[in-house]
Amino acid sequence: MMIRTKGNLRGLKDIRTRSGRVDRVGIPYMAYMNIGCLEMEKARREKERLSALNRVRNIETRLGEIEAEKDVLLKHLGERHPDTVGKASNLKYAAIQAKPGFKLKY
Repeated sequence: MMIRTKGNLRGLKDIRTRSGRVDRVGIPYMAYMNIGCLEMEKARREKERLSALNRVRNIETRLGEIEAEKDVLLKHLGERHPDTVGKASNLKYAAIQAKPGFKLKY
């Protein structure tokens, strides 16, 4: 049989409370630390935003280059030149342009 000593027993006076603690915002250096953390996160997010905007600009530029290159190739084939191509070809090209995707008729 084990005998317990009084030092091992816990009572009402051993229960921890929050009464002696101060809110983090109440301590000035903690508030400044939080402000510093928020400023660092803001700087990171701003850098992410600028990077995303730059990527979108690059994508839009490339899409324009693709369209220009496609126009050159189609003009070379006679698809977009109105003097050399009749109405049937222009209607065929209009049908191709109306549908997005990779379906091209040769």
